[in-house]
Amino acid sequence: MRKPCLLLLMFVSLLAWLNSCQQKPAGQENTGFQFKAKLSDYGFFTGDLKTLTPRKGVVHYELSTPLFTDYAVKDRFVVLPEGKTAKYTTHGALDFPDSTFIIKNFAYTSPEHKKVMIETRLLFKDPADKGWKVMNYLWNDQQTDAVKWILGKKIPITLLDDNGEKISTTYQMPNTNDCKRCHINNSVLTPIGPKARNLNFTLVGQASNQLQQWASAGLLQGLPALKDVPQLPDWKDSAHYSVDQRARAYLDVNCAHCHTKGGDAFNTGLFLEYEQTGHDQLGIMKQPVSAGGGAGGLDYDVIPGDPVHSILVHRMNSTEPGTAMPELARTVIHKEGVALIRQWVAKMPL
Repeated sequence: MRKPCLLLLMFVSLLAWLNSCQQKPAGQENTGFQFKAKLSDYGFFTGDLKTLTPRKGVVHYELSTPLFTDYAVKDRFVVLPEGKTAKYTTHGALDFPDSTFIIKNFAYTSPEHKKVMIETRLLFKDPADKGWKVMNYLWNDQQTDAVKWILGKKIPITLLDDNGEKISTTYQMPNTNDCKRCHINNSVLTPIGPKARNLNFTLVGQASNQLQQWASAGLLQGLPALKDVPQLPDWKDSAHYSVDQRARAYLDVNCAHCHTKGGDAFNTGLFLEYEQTGHDQLGIMKQPVSAGGGAGGLDYDVIPGDPVHSILVHRMNSTEPGTAMPELARTVIHKEGVALIRQWVAKMPL
């Protein structure tokens, strides 16, 4: 009887082994796509990699109001599959075709006024399941390449801020799950920045609108007349936009990907999209539901005319874990952003 039992045990082990061979790593189910080991393996750029000189088909773009990340210098690119175009959407990110790459590079300006690469993040729209996948790449000390890096890393750096002042901090490179926290809405991972309203402007040194350039180059279809395209204000542009417009644009880009229906902070009831009009949703005289000690003993998210006692300002003006908001993407206080939100609250009618 011992031999048949041994044969049965061997058969069960064989089945288990075959089943394990068919399984794929977490997050890669039902797809054959695998991120490459190094940034250079993709061939996105020509020449010295750190110059980020795009090859043909790699399109550089900018946002009218970008997300703040420790005064980082950011370079953004999109790579559409040959012969394919993105589709215009009124709300949310543009509808990019399968096999699109979105590239976002992070660097800082050193005290010697040199651009130092930190990390590059990739989003890829997998044709196997129509879903977006994310991966981070960490630049080496030699600044010659970046390697796939899943676990995140704390990186001590000394940088110059927008006013040329020196700041020392420990930059927090996120792990891939951190990326998903901000990019997921209703359990679906999606791009945040490249929305039509945030691309709807003319870049410095350019002769025509960025969206029109994409449409003319065959990269975007369905673009209506520009007068019918929403436009997000440039939060720095006080000559053309009011304090209210600039503050709302800043909150939209820095906070609303979580503070929106379906976002990571949905349970707070605080929704900060640019289109939002409800006083309670914007936090005006609203008591927090989940701030805990992060509220600093204050009672309301926003008190018109009183930024000192508004939780929103308090949390933006902190770097303490459990208090600082946004809780990801920054380790230093964005002085200029906080000043704008203070001004917005101070001017808010009682």
